[in-house]
Amino acid sequence: MEPRKAAQSLTILTDLVLPSETNPLNNLFGGELLARMDRAASIAARRHCRRITVTASVNHVAFNKSIPLGSVVTVEAKISRAFKSSMEIYLDVWVEDRESGNRSKANEAIYTFVAVDDSGRPVDVPAVIPETELEKQRFEGALRRKQLSLVLAGKMKPNDATELKALFTE
Repeated sequence: MEPRKAAQSLTILTDLVLPSETNPLNNLFGGELLARMDRAASIAARRHCRRITVTASVNHVAFNKSIPLGSVVTVEAKISRAFKSSMEIYLDVWVEDRESGNRSKANEAIYTFVAVDDSGRPVDVPAVIPETELEKQRFEGALRRKQLSLVLAGKMKPNDATELKALFTE
């Protein structure tokens, strides 16, 4: 299975925040943003492995900035690292100012997707080739994030989390 460049999975979804998608403060519902991020991550995962993919977990979500009614929202998703059958997808959410057109980062998230066959059984995925500095940083951090998640879920012993231990012993 040939490794694939992270950039080949890049998925960009741009949409407008409509009144039916906002809370009483006229900001985008968090759940609406989660759904948009899930769709973008799903497309990025599928582009990477060319298989059916399913959401395994939402590892991290940061709602750093509210997104007002009428804003243009762009969700950018890209594979940061692939493991055996799972893929970490890093998402950046941008909001465009209605008047100036300037974009600013509003939110970010990390999702994990798993590639499956037609019966829903996990299948292997290609490795990721990071090229840019940001892709390399996210690639390196992905193993630590995976180990932390496994330790917290009780699926890995803390002593086996070598990447995490290295953070505290150097």
